Amino acid sequence: MKIIRHLLHGSDGKPVSFVSTPNKGGQFVAGFPKYLIMHYTAATTEKSAITWFANKMAKASAHLLIDRDGSITQFAPFNIITWHAGESQWAGLNGLNKHSIGIELVNGGRLQKTAGNFVCAVDKKVVPDNEVMIARHKNEQAEFPWHTYTSLQLEVSTEVSALLIKTYSLIDVLGHEDISPFRKSDPGPAFPMGSFRSKVMGRKSDALDIFFTSTEVNIRSGAGTQFVTVTEKPLPLNTKVEVHKRDGNWSFVSVLQKVGALNDVEGWVFSKFLVQR
Repeated sequence: MKIIRHLLHGSDGKPVSFVSTPNKGGQFVAGFPKYLIMHYTAATTEKSAITWFANKMAKASAHLLIDRDGSITQFAPFNIITWHAGESQWAGLNGLNKHSIGIELVNGGRLQKTAGNFVCAVDKKVVPDNEVMIARHKNEQAEFPWHTYTSLQLEVSTEVSALLIKTYSLIDVLGHEDISPFRKSDPGPAFPMGSFRSKVMGRKSDALDIFFTSTEVNIRSGAGTQFVTVTEKPLPLNTKVEVHKRDGNWSFVSVLQKVGALNDVEGWVFSKFLVQR
């Protein structure tokens, strides 16, 4: 794949499918975008997402949509602001639409159990049992059923994201759940954000910034004690983490092991409680 004049082209050299969205702003100002934000559509079909993003009444969009079969639709050039983040903040920035590129993945998100079946809450379509995982969201306490992502969808997402990060010098990849933790839960626990981030940011397995907790330590939603913890209990002594970035005395980490019933826990910890071996 490659990007030409802010449009994504496939391996055949042709532009991917393009459906212009009316839900967009102007061009990014100099120095932006800085982040890549991952989302799920909360519906199970590509068609419904395309129809929604093409509807002016939706007041929502993204730069790309990746279907479960790996096919891609683009809605706006990458130098144009789209409306995917809503009310959001991260690292001192407010309103991440102006600071990020957004990718939507076709996925039903948090599911409901109805008459013995797992059902998408939005489009009411039944999701097969083999496409469901039961897990706790990192910002929540209870377990819920979640729609899993396909291998091809994740493979294409990894390739596209790595290209965007390289082309636009993006500094990190985040979930909607990170920048709007009390409103949003996507891409959810079924999305392997820890390993995904490492791959798309170009880190190799033998070059990871690996640390261990030197004591029990709280992991928080932001770089400061004023932010809420993302797990019910502190991380135990000797918890293995990967450090992605630092902000003053705080480090943003991915936990490289299961924490209670949670997978892919991420958040901020006080750096002095991290040691290398």
